[in-house]
Amino acid sequence: MSALAELRDAHVVHRARSGGLLSRDRVYALTGADLVVAAGETVGVVGESGCGKSTLARVLVGVERPTAGTVAFRGRDLWTMPDGERRAAVGTGVGMVFQDPSTALNRRLTVRRILRDPLDVHRRGTREEREARVVELLSLVGLPRALADALPGQLSGGQRQRVAIARALALDPALLVADEPTSALDVSVRAQILNLLLDLRERLGLAMVFVSHDIQTVRRMSDRVITMYLGRIVEEAPAGRVTDSARHPYTRALFSATPGLLHPIDPIPLTGPVPSATRPPSGCPFRTRCWRADEVCAAVLPDFSAASAPGHRYRCHHPVEEDLPTRDLVRQSRPREP
Repeated sequence: MSALAELRDAHVVHRARSGGLLSRDRVYALTGADLVVAAGETVGVVGESGCGKSTLARVLVGVERPTAGTVAFRGRDLWTMPDGERRAAVGTGVGMVFQDPSTALNRRLTVRRILRDPLDVHRRGTREEREARVVELLSLVGLPRALADALPGQLSGGQRQRVAIARALALDPALLVADEPTSALDVSVRAQILNLLLDLRERLGLAMVFVSHDIQTVRRMSDRVITMYLGRIVEEAPAGRVTDSARHPYTRALFSATPGLLHPIDPIPLTGPVPSATRPPSGCPFRTRCWRADEVCAAVLPDFSAASAPGHRYRCHHPVEEDLPTRDLVRQSRPREP
């Protein structure tokens, strides 16, 4: 499959005020990210809050310019394009669904106006064709036509997110980026939105980047899973391998923190807080919380190593054994009693 979107050695560094008015710390939000999204593929991005997932998504869709590195869409570098051409390429080729639909939608505009807005901006079709497209989009996401004249405040949370998805699809994009699309919704509604996204992916042939902190949901939605920690991609694996074949200890810890209803497991303990993005640890960024870390981990950042399965790579000096059951890894991670 051909590459639809691609990041190469992408870095995002912010300036943040520290103690004084003139002193500023550097916040390393994204470091050395390499990612390829193929046409029709779904890539899941998982990690704790603050690990760089949303920054990666914003860079990928051209909302945020990287401090260094390249972002390409359909083989062309977004940030070497003229401004108008870049806006057209991103606006028509990529759709984005944000975390909270109550803030992502303009409260003063009707659903009809919200869905027509991308069509008006990019001058798609005649007035009649735009109105017909609004009706088509409502049907596509399972909303009745009668809601076209409603305001976002008159809709439920699930209905608002369906409107946000419809708006993202208004211009028939090839890539949909969903940044925590269900975290602001009731539990009873989340499965409906996830099923809708899966259905739209199949019906429209969409490529998708699905960002979430829930590794179980990411595994279900994705063909491939990216694990991020402190602004870095630390593992990339086929979705079916993240349960018991992930090699990075952090990926295994994330999976163990999601309890199973039929086969409950103890979580792998991670000691200590997440390090600051302004002063990341030397060597491997995960070493300060990893039970397998040693002096080598503190001295040298590990390069990517390839696992036995195609498309599976990880950054770790002391990876977990392949196909080691998580319950055995939990026992290994516990401190020994004196």
